[in-house]
Amino acid sequence: QIVASLKPIELNNLIESFEIDDKVDLLQELPESVIEEVLLSMDSQDRQRVVDVLSYDEDSAGGLMNTDIVAIRPDITIDVVLRYIRRYRELPPMTDTLWVLNRRDEFIGQVPLSKILISDPSTTIREIMETEIEPLIVSTHESEVAQRFERLDLVSAPVVSLDGKLLGRITIDDVVDVIRASADHSLMSQAGLDEDEDIFAPLYRTIRRRSIWLGINLLTAFLASAVIGMFEATLEQVIALAILMPVVASMGGIAGTQALTIAIRGMAIGRIGPANRHALVSREALIGAANGVLWSSIVGLAAFLWFGDFKLGYVIALAITVNLVVAALIGSLLPGYLKARQIDPALAGGVILTTVTDVVGFFCFLGIATLVYA
Repeated sequence: QIVASLKPIELNNLIESFEIDDKVDLLQELPESVIEEVLLSMDSQDRQRVVDVLSYDEDSAGGLMNTDIVAIRPDITIDVVLRYIRRYRELPPMTDTLWVLNRRDEFIGQVPLSKILISDPSTTIREIMETEIEPLIVSTHESEVAQRFERLDLVSAPVVSLDGKLLGRITIDDVVDVIRASADHSLMSQAGLDEDEDIFAPLYRTIRRRSIWLGINLLTAFLASAVIGMFEATLEQVIALAILMPVVASMGGIAGTQALTIAIRGMAIGRIGPANRHALVSREALIGAANGVLWSSIVGLAAFLWFGDFKLGYVIALAITVNLVVAALIGSLLPGYLKARQIDPALAGGVILTTVTDVVGFFCFLGIATLVYA
């Protein structure tokens, strides 16, 4: 709001020293009318660079890239390159690599600055350039960009058009912003919150967003209550069941959340996809079964010692085992199912999982108890 209240010329003076990608990041947060006025106050060269980056999806490599680059030809010598570099008053920030282009401005390789400094001045760029680097296509999603940087330990990477022409570069500081934004999104979504929400967010918007998820949670709570109501007679017969119900729900909720977190994280960093999802599901089901056997034995024994009722210990042990296996299966399957339907797993997964584990846990626990105590 403070930035939007500035006059276009004042805002332009404020961001004049920003890199192109940082200017774009700021402008994308402003109303369209303000963006147009700020662009008109820029010099023609900066305006064209900003417009070029604004034309790409902000979640793509094109939206992340900086167009301030140093490009050279492969047939010149290092001595020529050094003289060329000295003509700059300063290199673009975080310049660790020079990009090599052919006569059609297509990316063909790169040369680290460190290699230029230690090589013989008479050596040509073609002799020392690295050609194995794979450039980022301008439409590549930002999550894939972050994965590439992590996998290859990159500091910067070239961005090219579909026909191979160099458009700009992405540096590690931009990727760190992407990773942090993704982490903020995952953390806030687990509570049904927007990642932009903080103490400065508009009060009405905050109340509205939180109310929506509180309402959804209320509906799921009513569903769990309806399941409990189906076994009212059993609860009246064995009061201890009501005391132990939270144990069953809590165990299933924790087991499901663990599987859900592993699945969401694996999908986010590209380690889990359709090809290997079955391996994750099998593994989580096995873990759920093993923990079910272990903890159902402990809880069953504790219930028997507490209430002196062997049948009660048997009932809760069996219910916990079933609930932990179901929770692990749902937790590992749910993110892929939601993502296939364009629903954010981090946002909706927790609510759905809690509902399923509560309903299944209560139904199994009270259903088995009804059969045993009939």
